[in-house]
Formats: sequence, C-alpha cells, structure tokens
Amino acid sequence: MPSQGDALQQAHSDYQHHMRTCRQCHADGAPCAVAKHLMRVYNNARRIAPRTD
Repeated sequence: MPSQGDALQQAHSDYQHHMRTCRQCHADGAPCAVAKHLMRVYNNARRIAPRTD
C-alpha cells in the first residue's frame, strides 16, 4: 500500500504531467476540468500528508 507521501508525490506528478500535455490547458492558458480535478486531488493529498516541519 502506498504511503501518504507517495500519494502526494503521485498526485503532484499527475497534475504537472497533465498541464504539460493537455492541448486545451496549453491553448487556453487556463486549466481544463480535468486539471481542476487533479489539483483538488493534490490539495486533498497535501492536506492529509504528515507534516514535516
């Protein structure tokens, strides 16, 4: 089972990859619905990730 840190890294990687490869995001200069969803997934993973302050 992946750790929360792994989930955070994967969510961030998925979002970055989408932003680099999505024609709609690239052409419009604004995130598409999929990019917004991936950002929500990343934000949720970041919220539950253990703090390393």
